[in-house]
Amino acid sequence: MAALSCCTKWSFGCKVWREGKVQGYRERKRREEKLLDEEEDFSLSNEKDAHASDSDENLERGNWSNKADYLLSMVGYAVGLGNVWRFPYLTYQNGGGAFLIPYTLMLALAGLPLFFMECSLGQFASLGPISVWRILPLFQGVGVTMVIISTFVAIYYNVIIAYALYYLFASFQKVLPWSDCFSWADEFCSKTRLISDCNATLNGEIIHANYSFITSNNLTCINDTINYKPVQFPSEQYWNKVALQRSSGLDETGNIVWYLALCLLLSWMIVGAALFKGIKSSGKVVYFTALFPYVILLILLVRGATLEGALDGIEYYIGKQSNITKLMEAEVWKDAATQIFYSLSVAWGGLVALSSYNKFHNNCYSDAIFVCVTNCLTSVFAGFAIFSVLGHMAFVLERPVSEVVDSGFDLAFVAYPEALSKLPVSPLWSFLFFFMLLLLGLDSQFATIETLTTTIQDIYPQMMKKLRIPITLGVCILLFFLGLICVTQAGIYWVNLIDHFCAGWGILIAAVLEIIGIVYIYGGNRFIEDIEMMIGKKSCFFWLWWRMCWFFLTPVLLVAILVWSLVTFSTPTYGSVLYPAWGTAVGWCMIIFCVIWIPIVAVVKIFKAEGNICQRIVSCCRPTANWGPYLECHRGERYSHVVNPKKEKEHEIPTVSGFTYFRE
Repeated sequence: MAALSCCTKWSFGCKVWREGKVQGYRERKRREEKLLDEEEDFSLSNEKDAHASDSDENLERGNWSNKADYLLSMVGYAVGLGNVWRFPYLTYQNGGGAFLIPYTLMLALAGLPLFFMECSLGQFASLGPISVWRILPLFQGVGVTMVIISTFVAIYYNVIIAYALYYLFASFQKVLPWSDCFSWADEFCSKTRLISDCNATLNGEIIHANYSFITSNNLTCINDTINYKPVQFPSEQYWNKVALQRSSGLDETGNIVWYLALCLLLSWMIVGAALFKGIKSSGKVVYFTALFPYVILLILLVRGATLEGALDGIEYYIGKQSNITKLMEAEVWKDAATQIFYSLSVAWGGLVALSSYNKFHNNCYSDAIFVCVTNCLTSVFAGFAIFSVLGHMAFVLERPVSEVVDSGFDLAFVAYPEALSKLPVSPLWSFLFFFMLLLLGLDSQFATIETLTTTIQDIYPQMMKKLRIPITLGVCILLFFLGLICVTQAGIYWVNLIDHFCAGWGILIAAVLEIIGIVYIYGGNRFIEDIEMMIGKKSCFFWLWWRMCWFFLTPVLLVAILVWSLVTFSTPTYGSVLYPAWGTAVGWCMIIFCVIWIPIVAVVKIFKAEGNICQRIVSCCRPTANWGPYLECHRGERYSHVVNPKKEKEHEIPTVSGFTYFRE
């Protein structure tokens, strides 16, 4: 018994000693891990990005200095040239004020749901348009497509800004160079319409004769029988012959137009200077570039409203009596959906990139509502400013408003400049208008380039921390050289070609896959739970409308627009100039290059996964193990398994099923 008692005491003592050793080991381990974490935090604070400050919630990526920076950047991104040169034209073309009905419905059904989804997605993960697809690795190619399309758009969009800069500098003259037919004009240039021939009454008989005969015999033309000579406004010839030095077609590249190349260089220098510190610098620039265009629009509206004929222009814009019957035409609804979709800049990647710098608990819901409503009201407001001046132009020329109204380049660089040249102190009004175009374009360009740099930051975070300024400048220099083809004598054809293909179907395809992937594969209800982690718990009634849109209405509308666009495809043209077959082929190659990454990335992801083919596909349709809020303090119980991506290699445990789990 004594021996047994001694053994028992000895084994008990060994057990206590072992437990003490283990406890001591654990304590030392905890102290070591705490020390390592403190060292890592100190390292991160010293290596944080150039656009991160000590007051930021996310010291690695940085945050907006305040909410106003973010909202103005978003408004500047959404409100662009299309609000000024496309929406007013569509309104008068599609029934005047009646067009606002389908426009508002499409905002609620297609524009706002996608806008809210992208803002929420970027803010939740604090990642750019490619890395955010940790949510669904199979669809990461959608993010690649968005970034490539944004790259193409950045190339030609800055060329349009260069056009505005050229006209801005040309306005610093006592007499606007497009106000009359000067030495560069040909015989077809005229400020007024020239009568070619008409019918008149001579000795009781109706004759048809040229106008010189009519005037020499003191005859009077009979109404509705007058034919006019084909003439061009001075502003039209100035645009084609002087500003662009436009060649006969895409086949004739010609030389680089040196002054446009210099304007392009200047525009890229402005963009680079505004973005050299990322959102910290661009967030301050937008206080001027986003707000001042509204001041100019108000000035132009007040000036236009005081001109003779302004009421005719505004009535033509909204309509004396809105044509409700236009709502029976499918084309009207297609135009409304397309304008909303492109105007809000959804599926370009920019909304995700800009929202990724928000603080986690920012109310992205109210932000989305505010930006979308502001964008649409700006479009309506711009229409009044534009059409009041065009109405005066029609009055001066004694023409119907329909003959002086146009959209796109012809409105911005032909019709409106021609109208401004008729005003007293015309250089001042011309300067204000093109300065407004410059600011509208720069806002959108800032966000587009920030999309590209955010993507680089997510892929190479350490490199961006040390080399943000050189990388940003390098991106601008590269895109400048790529854009030189667009400032040749055939440059306008290239601008139109890229816009026709890349800014069309590619965006629609990306948007359709984005909403299908998030709602039907990741899970719409799961995504709503993610949003509620940021903005707080909401009632079922709150989410009823969003569920209806995300699960059914928005995808159906997007697919309908995509199919409609494909069915109604026509060979691109610029004015009356047809594109050669090889030019159309280049356009198709560009759009294929943009979307081909969707299947390529999907195949690569499946190939790298583990297990049989079904297990691989299933694993790629689930979020990666590091998907969730960027900062640990925001993960809660739902994402408590997520670890810092930098520690993945230490914690990764490969499993037979093909999934990867992480130790908590």
